[in-house]
Amino acid sequence: MRTLRAALLALALTSAGCAYLPDDPGESTLVCRNDSECAEGEVCFLDGCGDPGEHIIVEVTPNPKTGLHAQDFPVENLRPQQQLELFGPASLAGQVLRETLQSSPSTTAYFRPVSLRVTGESLLIPGLTRRYDSSLVPDNGQYALYVGSGSYSITLLAEDPEVPPLTETRVVEPGRTVPLDFLLPASAAVTRLSGQVVRQGSTRVDADLEVQALDESLRPLSQRVPVSRATGGFQLALPPSAAKLEHVLVQVTVPRGDPLVPQKTFTVDPRPGLTPPLELGDYGEPVTVKGRVVSLEGQPVANASVYLQGKVGGGGQFRSRAVTTGTDGRFELLSLPSHPDTPLTLYAVPPPSSTAGLTLQATAIPRGGVTLKDVTCPDKVVIQGSLLRPEGLPAAGVRVIAEPVGEVTGWPRPAVGTEAEATDEDGIYRLRLDPGEYRFDFIPAENLPRVSRFVTVLPSTNAELAPFTLSKGRRINGTVTLAEPAYDSPIPGVAYASIRFFRVVNVEGRPTSVLLAETVSDSTGHYAASLPTR
Repeated sequence: MRTLRAALLALALTSAGCAYLPDDPGESTLVCRNDSECAEGEVCFLDGCGDPGEHIIVEVTPNPKTGLHAQDFPVENLRPQQQLELFGPASLAGQVLRETLQSSPSTTAYFRPVSLRVTGESLLIPGLTRRYDSSLVPDNGQYALYVGSGSYSITLLAEDPEVPPLTETRVVEPGRTVPLDFLLPASAAVTRLSGQVVRQGSTRVDADLEVQALDESLRPLSQRVPVSRATGGFQLALPPSAAKLEHVLVQVTVPRGDPLVPQKTFTVDPRPGLTPPLELGDYGEPVTVKGRVVSLEGQPVANASVYLQGKVGGGGQFRSRAVTTGTDGRFELLSLPSHPDTPLTLYAVPPPSSTAGLTLQATAIPRGGVTLKDVTCPDKVVIQGSLLRPEGLPAAGVRVIAEPVGEVTGWPRPAVGTEAEATDEDGIYRLRLDPGEYRFDFIPAENLPRVSRFVTVLPSTNAELAPFTLSKGRRINGTVTLAEPAYDSPIPGVAYASIRFFRVVNVEGRPTSVLLAETVSDSTGHYAASLPTR
């Protein structure tokens, strides 16, 4: 989307009229700034001009506590009275069985604790992720898990570390029960991989470590198991098919409580069953790093988060614990020495309220520790603009939220967004941001629809966006109901359901969704929302 976002920003900064993108594969190629630049009956959306009644998908989340998770519905013709009739619960259900290799191959019900991790996204709303986690004990091998509609990857992890994880994929539609059985391999058929983690030579690692086997796509082949602190030994249980692989990845990681050891990934041949010792290498001893974070004016930056990350001796990857600067801007942290040929990267992240911005600095950390020169943060970029009501008057009291959606060259993607103070009586807003690509969401306080735009924020380049006119709103009302309501339900509607309206379009050939409105049904299931109109 970067080309289109850049075009939108350039238009907002410089143009008073319309522009066309010659190769945009989407249905609408008009890059616009307000509705008056669109054809009759069209509205200026984030991706350009379009029919406000088309490409609408509604997400309804009724009541997860009762097994009713998110359901998505396309709206072919958006009407002032839009009734939302829901299906019943959707679920994954089936058996957890284990093979037995006794006199003849057979299966038996598995009844020990397992965890199910379900990750995926909506079938109809691009980019809308969904995740469900459940720990359960199969009832004579049987299980059921309620989920929302979506396309999922489902991983079963047994509490028994001798059982390798299993991963399946399924598509779940609203109101459907999707069968999914898991067949765990027999204990005798499991591929076992034993080994030892050492620091260097015969020197043990005096820290808590964990290991896990992964395939080339980083899908887990084993559970994550602890390494013996006394001996460095470990044993992994992999699926029977792993015995035919030429190599797997074995990842050595450090639990969060003890980060002063690097993590490292090794390529291992699983077929012998016993791997040579995995050496983390000579990564040195923890050292103290001190310094001070200041602004461009040399003033201390308080409450900034500071940490070091990168390659260390032995080739492993390391990230220090983050520390917070004091009122004097000073910090002190523990780090491993940097690799002889590669400095670590120091990250200084000032708080959102600070005028100082994020900075990255290549920093060599010697084995004796170091007191750094002042770490100077650039100023955040100031983005200012103004909003107008549909009739042309200043739009006061509008919330403006900047949500990171990408990065610009040479800078990491901003970790969090920020919100400006509501627009003043002249409709003016001002944001201080780190470089990156953002989606600006304009959310009026009254019955006008929310509007979104892409804005690219470049380093050291303050920008004043051209005035932007909000769309008119039309009120959509309706009731959320169940196709088969509970027999003892005292009300016909679904109370306190979360409802979100999205517009789904192609931007540079990729399906993209934009939130148009969100609301909650009342105690009787009735709802109201304001959507754009012309």
